[in-house]
Amino acid sequence: MQYHNPVLLKESVDGLNIKEDGVYVDVTFGGGGHSREILSRLGPKGKLFGFDQDKDALQNTIEDPRFTLIHENFKFIKRFLRFYGIKKVDGILGDFGVSSHQFNEAERGFSTRFDARLDMRMNQGSKLSAYEVINEYGEDQLKKLFYEYADLKNAPKLARLIVDARKEKPIESSEQLNDLLKPHLFKGKENKILAQIYQAIRIEVNQEIEVLKDFLKQTEELVVKNGRISLISYHSLEDRLVKRYIRSGLFEGEPEKDFYGNISVPFKKVGGLIVPSAEEIKENNRARSAKLRVAKKL
Repeated sequence: MQYHNPVLLKESVDGLNIKEDGVYVDVTFGGGGHSREILSRLGPKGKLFGFDQDKDALQNTIEDPRFTLIHENFKFIKRFLRFYGIKKVDGILGDFGVSSHQFNEAERGFSTRFDARLDMRMNQGSKLSAYEVINEYGEDQLKKLFYEYADLKNAPKLARLIVDARKEKPIESSEQLNDLLKPHLFKGKENKILAQIYQAIRIEVNQEIEVLKDFLKQTEELVVKNGRISLISYHSLEDRLVKRYIRSGLFEGEPEKDFYGNISVPFKKVGGLIVPSAEEIKENNRARSAKLRVAKKL
């Protein structure tokens, strides 16, 4: 089975506007699909660095002298590139979804389809797993999580159900969690809502929103003038952060204007929002919520 089917492959790599001798970074290496496409467009002097914190991704490394795979979270992008003597890059690609491989490996606990221990760690060495979130977070923390990351109106009820149930015995598996919550979810929409709940837990376990913010803040310093960032998001929270950062260099509020009413922003968007074609979605259902935004460094 393919490790991961790269989403918006041509569009995202086109967005980088690759120079043959440039230095590029794929911050979400995964199955290496986007990286292979970048390498196919680089000349012999080009360089590509890949980041992935999931040790399973290391088996996909590419034997190519122009390529280096860094087994780290991309929030440390600046630190680890500096280790390789790189202070500036021509472009950065990021695809912030969970890989098909992570969903399909039952014991990783990412999917509602399998019975597995509650885990969901992208970095398997990390201390915080879904088990801790479900069994140790307070009711208010759980409520906030389901509101913010899954946009669920019945967040208070779900949080209460979990807190009451775990008093009897720990909730250890996805099957236990599904059996507990399913009867209280909107009829006919149970699987969709469960997927949203799992997404919320996963975002928390992997601190995905904070990681994305940390990463975006570093792009301003890393990317050369006229260099590109090409970023694929899958849920509205991520996409909103990417969109705002490209527009204003901030995550909330508006940038300050100078005496003449001008604002100074690090990037300018290139083209509009790009989404997968109906054909790509038909071939790869996971692509359906993908949103690609491209920007150029000013």
